Amino acid sequence: MNPTIKVRKATPKDAESIIQFNIAMAMETENKTLKREEIEPGVHGLFDKPEHGFYMVAESEEKVVGSLMITFEWSDWRNGLFWWIQSVYVIPEFRRKGVYRTMYLTIKTMAKEKSDVCGFRLYVERENINAQKTYASLGMDETHYKMFEEIK
Repeated sequence: MNPTIKVRKATPKDAESIIQFNIAMAMETENKTLKREEIEPGVHGLFDKPEHGFYMVAESEEKVVGSLMITFEWSDWRNGLFWWIQSVYVIPEFRRKGVYRTMYLTIKTMAKEKSDVCGFRLYVERENINAQKTYASLGMDETHYKMFEEIK
């Protein structure tokens, strides 16, 4: 039996869950230890600057069981915003139970109400085959782009 999942926009009261999820995700996906004193200001920073994006949380029986972050990228080619889906995390006991699917469908519904949203993007670890299958099952296509970065 699948649990009842409710998805809503996160509030600053959800920051502790989001911080813990980010710490857990970094360890699981990259075997990287995030320092709380570094991640905490970043989580609160998005609540303070909604022009950069927002968080969504998924709840089951009033417990936060998953979250994701949306940030914005302007596309001059499309004259619209891509919503980048980042920092996706679902607690282990709720994985494969439709939590991410419910969050994704919720943001798609939200985006339909905004004329300036032109699509959704995300990046995923090459080894995370389960996540890739989930994204594909929801209608997302793998792109031909590679990602490069330089951390300042």
